Amino acid sequence: MATTGLVLLAAGASVRLGRPKQNLNFQGQTLLQHAVQVAQQSGSNPIMVVLGAQADSLRAQLNFLDIHIHIVENNEWEEGMSASIRHGLAALLKVAPLVENVILMLCDQPFVSSQLLQELITHKENSSQQIIACTYQDTVGTPVLFNKQFFPELLALYGNQGAKKLLYQHSKAVTTIPFKLGSFDIDTVADYTALQHYLSGDSKNPETLLED
Repeated sequence: MATTGLVLLAAGASVRLGRPKQNLNFQGQTLLQHAVQVAQQSGSNPIMVVLGAQADSLRAQLNFLDIHIHIVENNEWEEGMSASIRHGLAALLKVAPLVENVILMLCDQPFVSSQLLQELITHKENSSQQIIACTYQDTVGTPVLFNKQFFPELLALYGNQGAKKLLYQHSKAVTTIPFKLGSFDIDTVADYTALQHYLSGDSKNPETLLED
């Protein structure tokens, strides 16, 4: 069975929200703590957590977790998501140079589950395709699994575009799995309010709440 590592991208400054989204409460944990535990439960190994803005305070909140993770500090976080991908993948390859695949995951998609991540891994094992992405609202995106043949291109990314452009450049290598609430992420106060309403028992999904 091919080994699959995971890079959790959590280095942003949450400018639109006005406070670190990584610290927001979600089901009794912070969003960051929740994402780390989901990653761990997926069976991915090793797991690299990329921090940048507010790195010291975010690192402290992970100390209680009785799991083995690697914390990577991205001092180029202001460049954008690509810098976090570069730092996270480079660190992953130092720890596990023979890893076959990597999953890229964001900490602000609260509905990512360990089952979804496991589905990415299983789909890769049973498919000849080299990129397994999630699909939602007529687009493709994270979480996404890349085979090692794309590692050089991931390490060459620059700017705030992230890895999404590779999904379009190599569309013939991509297969997808559905992620119903994948388009919902926490960028603004309205996003977080919608999430809280949903968790409190509102019958609508958070995406619909944002449209009201």
